[in-house]
Amino acid sequence: MERNMPDISVNICGVKLKNPVLTASGTCGFGTDYLEYYKPEELGAVTVKGLTLAPRLGNVPPRIAETPSGMLNSIGLQNPGVEKFVSEYLPALKKRGATVIANISGSTVSDYCEMAKILSQTDTDMIEMNISCPNVKEGGVTFGTVPSTVEKITYEVKSVSEKPVIVKLSPNVTDIREIALSAEKGGADCLSLINTLLGMRIDIKTRRPVLHNNVGGLSGPAVKPVAVRMVWQVRSVTSLPIIGMGGITCSDDAIEFMMAGANAVAVGCGVFSDPFIPANVIKGIEKYAADNGIKDVSSIVGSVIPY
Repeated sequence: MERNMPDISVNICGVKLKNPVLTASGTCGFGTDYLEYYKPEELGAVTVKGLTLAPRLGNVPPRIAETPSGMLNSIGLQNPGVEKFVSEYLPALKKRGATVIANISGSTVSDYCEMAKILSQTDTDMIEMNISCPNVKEGGVTFGTVPSTVEKITYEVKSVSEKPVIVKLSPNVTDIREIALSAEKGGADCLSLINTLLGMRIDIKTRRPVLHNNVGGLSGPAVKPVAVRMVWQVRSVTSLPIIGMGGITCSDDAIEFMMAGANAVAVGCGVFSDPFIPANVIKGIEKYAADNGIKDVSSIVGSVIPY
């Protein structure tokens, strides 16, 4: 770090990140898809595409649709499975010196626990739990929408994980604060939010949904005000580290999230329109800190002054 330059490193769950900018799961593949635009080792961390125990082909197309200021997706967790990630993709990232967060999904609590056990024996830095998945043993109710279920699955995964556990919160709930507190009670080391909002588009010519799965997750700039609000609310009830995400396209967006209470931020579908966003956000945060005499970027976390 040059003399008089601000310190933009952050510490999440005991893991020191070079800067507070991450990739969001599902948008940057397994970290090496955008090498011509930025180096994964220069980011705070790479959160890889969602993993399941066994490989998945995903949902039937069409499974992506544009919306005003955003996009809908129902990819269906297409991935090669956790074992292939461990044997092929993870070594490639670690060889480059990247900090890696593995995102896991499952249909049962045991799915999550088994993946946490496998990943604990690797040099994955942190594990992020996607709890916006149907719990098949509870009639298909999404894990992340029931406080008691959030607490239980977090507790069970934490009990077998040797890595810090991040719980990714669904925005499709009545009160995000209640869900956050349930994750904290279950032993979460960190929270990330928000996951996608449930949305739908209909083709008025055919009268059919645009997505084959009928509904999908809405992401992009359209969701940013909702995401910032939820980060602010969650920060008001917990001191756990927060990774904020949802519609970040520039450093101003990232700083807004941090002022609302996020310790770090993740860039998601913005890379589809501008793959330089993660690198530019890092530069923009550093410039903002330097221009405003901020020596430690963590000092702006939660600094919003409500009326």
